[in-house]
Amino acid sequence: MKLGLVGFPQVGKRTFFRLLTGKELNSESKKGNGLGLAKVRDIRFDHLTEIYAPRQETPAYIEFLLLPDLDEQASRKEQILQGLEQVDVICHLVRTFQDDTVFHIRGAIDPRRDILIFNEELQLNDLLFIEKRLERLDKEQKKKRDAQKTAMEADLLARMKNHLETGCFLKNFLLTETEEKLIAGYPLLTHKAMIIVLNIGEEAAETDDLMDQLKEDFGQQDFQWIAVSAKIEQELCQLDAPDRQTFLEELQLDQPALDRLTMLCYKTLGLISFFTVGPDEVRAWTNRQGSFAPQAAGVIHSDFERGFIRAEVMKYEDLIKLGSEQKVREVGKYLQKGRDYIVEDGDIINFLFNV
Repeated sequence: MKLGLVGFPQVGKRTFFRLLTGKELNSESKKGNGLGLAKVRDIRFDHLTEIYAPRQETPAYIEFLLLPDLDEQASRKEQILQGLEQVDVICHLVRTFQDDTVFHIRGAIDPRRDILIFNEELQLNDLLFIEKRLERLDKEQKKKRDAQKTAMEADLLARMKNHLETGCFLKNFLLTETEEKLIAGYPLLTHKAMIIVLNIGEEAAETDDLMDQLKEDFGQQDFQWIAVSAKIEQELCQLDAPDRQTFLEELQLDQPALDRLTMLCYKTLGLISFFTVGPDEVRAWTNRQGSFAPQAAGVIHSDFERGFIRAEVMKYEDLIKLGSEQKVREVGKYLQKGRDYIVEDGDIINFLFNV
């Protein structure tokens, strides 16, 4: 599962990529794509490592693809669109901070304009694809090849085209299960989930009003929104734990915005975390939301799924509230779950299996 980080020049993409992945970009990757893993900054994982003090800590990770700057170069635009076809979620970084020493490619800071321009590029890309596909389907219909399926697809694409032409994204175009299968292999960019990340300044008193206005302006799109200050996050990363906590308290924040961003990305991908714990290792495992216990066991090892017997589950909230695994057992909240159990975000699980 992969997120694509995209935006205009000088919006802070490379800074965010470095903060998220810890990866410095070389001269070649600065010109094109960069790929890196970002730790999912989950406070629950931190608390579990404090409780168990394991010899090894293994958090969850998500993959980021850093794409070239959005500009007027046709070749670069094509490279960006092709890159976005590879990702599951589009992460559009938009500049709202004011800094006279950092130029903007369009002369002035206007987040609404920047979002609109990028949206229109995605919509145009999908419209061109649909029009070409409709032309091909028309030729197939004339040759009477699989007429029923061809007619069904042509009708669907025509409705999708109309939807795009009203300024909407295909993400909020309702599809049946059959229709989903028809377009499953198509590179439709507006069908992907999108997160709008506002790169705000240090003095961001008006951020809430700005975000509310942007949400209203783009209310017909099913976007996720978050505001993060790259400058503040850089400063936080350079502090040790006590100083970082003091700085957060001064800013009246309960956690760094970067932590909230990685969790938002994770959830937008349709993923949850479950945990395995013990003195040897505390580990966060990545699982698709809605998966049954045997499928979650298979994330650890195929033998766990194949020989699944049951899952022993305790809830993260119960462990934190009661203070220890032993107390969770004593009050009867150490649960035995079978094959039909749907794993929930934050579950702490021990799988029993026999192969």
